Amino acid sequence: MIHSVGQTHAGYVRSNNEDSLLAIPKLGLYAVADGLGGANAGERASKIAVDTLEAEVRRAGDAATGETLLEAIELANRNIRWEAESDPALAGMGTTVTAALVREDRVIIANVGDSRLYRLSGDNLECLTKDHTWISDVASKSGSGEEAYKNHPYRHMLTKAVGTESVVGADRTEVEFAESDLLLLCSDGLHGVLSEDEIVRGLQTGETLLSRSQALIDATLERGAPDNVTVLLVGRIEAA
Repeated sequence: MIHSVGQTHAGYVRSNNEDSLLAIPKLGLYAVADGLGGANAGERASKIAVDTLEAEVRRAGDAATGETLLEAIELANRNIRWEAESDPALAGMGTTVTAALVREDRVIIANVGDSRLYRLSGDNLECLTKDHTWISDVASKSGSGEEAYKNHPYRHMLTKAVGTESVVGADRTEVEFAESDLLLLCSDGLHGVLSEDEIVRGLQTGETLLSRSQALIDATLERGAPDNVTVLLVGRIEAA
């Protein structure tokens, strides 16, 4: 049986939490979205994204596929743009989104932006999504790695987000989800603060998904939590 635990925290710098998460085991649907925009716009954008994902996967039911996720993200894109055009206070809003559709021994992933999905297999942590950021694009083209640009002023700039263009074009992949694997969906408030070694330690702390999720949140808070942080764990480990 697959269990999940999700937690989110505003952090110690931001005045509000613009992250949204979604966990519906009956649908096998899990998602994290990190909103951007002034006032409450980012919070609204991320909520539209996860609500649209849920509605479209519910509509598809057992027939939901990777194509369902892609179409849902495109619909969320249109919904966000429509609301932004209807209300000047929401102008410029957008969101990242990383969604997973778990199907027995497989997981289908769709993502836009820099929220990530990791798979922990034993002691091996693998990031299964590609960030749509300036630093990721430049590092990929130059071959020098992201470390060379870690202090660049554009390092956090998104090159793709839901709601910012007429067509978003999410990435999609499908991978194995073995019996002992653990999935981590998270916003950049986590992976932008903790190293992969620190993430692995958090994912191996305690016997339950709740204890492991809390360990990751606590580790981020100990570092000052400069951004909203969201953690969503999915696996065959007891939730609490």
